[in-house]
Amino acid sequence: MLRARGAGNGDTAPASARPADRYQFDETDRKILEILKANGRATNQKIARILKISAATVSARIRQMEEARAMKIVAATDFAAFGYNILLAIGVEVQGRSAEAVAEELALLPQIVSINLVTGAKDIEILVVAHEFAELSDFLLNRVAAIKGVRNLSPAIAVDVVKFDFDVAPL
Repeated sequence: MLRARGAGNGDTAPASARPADRYQFDETDRKILEILKANGRATNQKIARILKISAATVSARIRQMEEARAMKIVAATDFAAFGYNILLAIGVEVQGRSAEAVAEELALLPQIVSINLVTGAKDIEILVVAHEFAELSDFLLNRVAAIKGVRNLSPAIAVDVVKFDFDVAPL
């Protein structure tokens, strides 16, 4: 079952239980989202002028999408801007414990920015950020590998980020 974690709020909910699964985006919603993606600080009045609708309509649409958990407005940061020079993708093999339980424990580590339960040779895939290589040994051996159920780690260092997009679903 797919699970979605809220942006920084720690909420998890089964995908099938989220109201966003039932929210029906129309063309106006899509245009509002396109404008907000280009400029997250755009005011309701500015969006209304561009779309030739009322600011009250824009406000109501944004509120409906937020309440349905179909969208949320957040600040996106750049890893490098905060001194994170290393991005590591790690496949995690789990044994003797559920992958979901291990993933929930991994979620407590602030260096991990993404956790996915996956199919294939590994059970979990995580993305880790670090300031420098010296941090990795302690983190991998004493924090990640020490979690009950972690059997094997397969780290891969990202040598170049070709695409990193925050959009969950393209418009």
